[in-house]
Amino acid sequence: MIRIFVTGGTFDKRYDELRGALSFGETHLPEMLRLGRSRVDVSVRTLMMIDSLDMTDADRAIIVDQCRSAWESRIVVTHGTDTMVDTARALATAVTAKTIVLTGAMVPYAFGSSDGLFNLGSALSFVQVLPPGVYIAMNGHAFEWDRVKKNKQTGYFEAL
Repeated sequence: MIRIFVTGGTFDKRYDELRGALSFGETHLPEMLRLGRSRVDVSVRTLMMIDSLDMTDADRAIIVDQCRSAWESRIVVTHGTDTMVDTARALATAVTAKTIVLTGAMVPYAFGSSDGLFNLGSALSFVQVLPPGVYIAMNGHAFEWDRVKKNKQTGYFEAL
């Protein structure tokens, strides 16, 4: 069983026509798993639905606590890309003996041309085969949490 914790980020944003802005509703995870024809045994829990730029240390503490207390040893966290490495750092210093993979999207899933479905599938694959540790799965790569950065000019994650 793989635990998936949802935290929001671009991954789960949608366009609010009334306000003309991006907003959050329910997570897209169940639909994404269905459309991706996933046969992986997962348990999904939404922890929060926020933009990662709005994430606080208290929010990170919730993620750390939930990962630490989960009985599953393999965990995927959907997360906004802007502060994904910050959360990975908090997890790496507090959670051991588990494989944790953070993933997200540069384009909202609801827009149809999102990288979110691909990144989710990659994260689910990586979490099953990587040894215990904290990783970031983006753009078809699994990066060690402390050896990756988001290149804001290209829109890709790259190794340090």
